[in-house]
Amino acid sequence: MDILVKIIQFFLCFTILVGIHEFGHFIMARIFRIRVEKFYIFFDLGFSLFKFRRGETEYGMGWLPLGGYCKIAGMIDESMDKGYQSQAVQPWEFRAKPAWQRFLVMIAGVMMNVILAVAIYIGICYTWGDTYLSNEDVKWGYNFNEAGQRLGFRNGDRIVTIDGEPIDNYVDILNAMIITDTDRKVVVDRGGEQVELSIPLDDLIAMRQNKGYEGLLIPRQPFVIDSVVAPTAAALTKGDEIVGMSSRRTGDSYENMEFRDYRAYLELHAGDTVTLAVLRNGERLSLDLPVSEEGTLGVIRATYPLRTREYTFWQAIPAGFHKAGNVIASYWEQLKMIVQPKTKMYEELGGFLSIGSIFPSTWDWQDFWLKTAFLSIILAVMNIIPIPGLDGGHAIFTFWEMVTRRKVSDKVLEAAQYVGLVIILMLLLYANGNDIYRFFIK
Repeated sequence: MDILVKIIQFFLCFTILVGIHEFGHFIMARIFRIRVEKFYIFFDLGFSLFKFRRGETEYGMGWLPLGGYCKIAGMIDESMDKGYQSQAVQPWEFRAKPAWQRFLVMIAGVMMNVILAVAIYIGICYTWGDTYLSNEDVKWGYNFNEAGQRLGFRNGDRIVTIDGEPIDNYVDILNAMIITDTDRKVVVDRGGEQVELSIPLDDLIAMRQNKGYEGLLIPRQPFVIDSVVAPTAAALTKGDEIVGMSSRRTGDSYENMEFRDYRAYLELHAGDTVTLAVLRNGERLSLDLPVSEEGTLGVIRATYPLRTREYTFWQAIPAGFHKAGNVIASYWEQLKMIVQPKTKMYEELGGFLSIGSIFPSTWDWQDFWLKTAFLSIILAVMNIIPIPGLDGGHAIFTFWEMVTRRKVSDKVLEAAQYVGLVIILMLLLYANGNDIYRFFIK
C-alpha cells in the first residue's frame, strides 16, 4: 500500500508538471495563431491510451510516461516529422512567424513551470505558513554522526555561522553542507568558546558520496519537563532539566546524558527508585522518585518549539516569489557542480526511481505540493539548458536568429535535433542506470 501511495503521487505530480509545461507551448502558439496538431501527456509511441480531436488539434494521453509533447505545425521537434519541408510555407505554421514569436513559444513551457511553482509556494505560504526548527532554539547543540565528526564537529557544538552568514532554519544548515563547490568555513559555539572549522571541499565530497549527510547533525535532546502527569512525580515542575540519575537498588548512575539514554536507563530500572539531579532556575537539586513498572517517571518531556511564520494573502505573494527564486538559485548551483569533475556530483544523478522515492508513503497535501513545486522548478531549469531537443536548444537557435538576422537552416536544426535526442537518451540511461545500481545492486 505504501508503494502504491508513492506511485500515485508520482504520476499525479508528473501529469500536472508535463501538462502545464506543454500547455505553455500550446497557449502561446494559439496566441500567435500557430496551428497545434497534437497535444499529448506522455508519449504515444505506436498507440495512445485515449485521444480525441477538437478543431485542428488532437488531444490524448500516451502510454510511455517519459514526458509529453505539443506538436506545432511547421516546426522541427522530437517527432522528427519533416513532411512540411517539401510544401509551401503556410501563414499558420511556426516557421512563418517572426523570430520573437517563435522564441516566446519555445520558452513558454519553462515559464509556465516557473509560474506554477510560484503559485504553489504562494498557496502553501497562505494556507500553512512556514513551520521550521530555528537553529537559535537548539540551545543544547547538535549530535553529529561519524561523517560529521570527521569534518571536525563535536557533539554539543552549536552552529553560529557558515561562511560568515548566520543560518536560522535548521534544514538550511544541512543544505549548506551538501550544496557547495568550495570549501566551507563554519563557526561553532563549543562550550562557550567560538571555534572556526575549515572544511575542505574534498571532505564534503567524500561525505556526500558515502551518504554521510544522513543523520549528519541531529539536535541534542535534553530531558526537560513539560508537564507532570503522575502524582508520584509531583516534586518535578515545568522547566526542570534532569541532568543525572542514580539507582537506589544498583547504585549505578548517569550524568549529562540525553533523553534517549535516560529513557533507556529508566526502562532498565522499572520498579526501582532513582535519585534525580535536577537543574531548576540555575540551582541543582536532588530528588528521589519512583520508577513505574513500565519504566517511566510519569512526566511529559518538552520538545524543541517549532516556529511558524504566517502570511496574509498579500504577504504570501512576495514570499512565494522569494521561495521559488531561492529554489531556482539552489538548483542552478547544483547543476554547475554536476559539470565540475572535481565535485563528482554526476555520480549522484538519479532517474525516475530517485524522483519517485522523494514522495512519502502517506498522503500529505502540503508535502505533495512542496514536492510538486520543487520538481516544477527542476523541469524548468533542465528544459532551459541549451541542449538541442530541449526548449533551451530550440530557443538558442531562435535567439541567434534574432541577434544575427540570419535564420538557421532546417538541415542544421534537423541535425541538432538528432544530436540532442542522443544526448538526452544517454542522460536518461545514465541517470536511470544509477538508480538501478543504487536501489538493486549496491
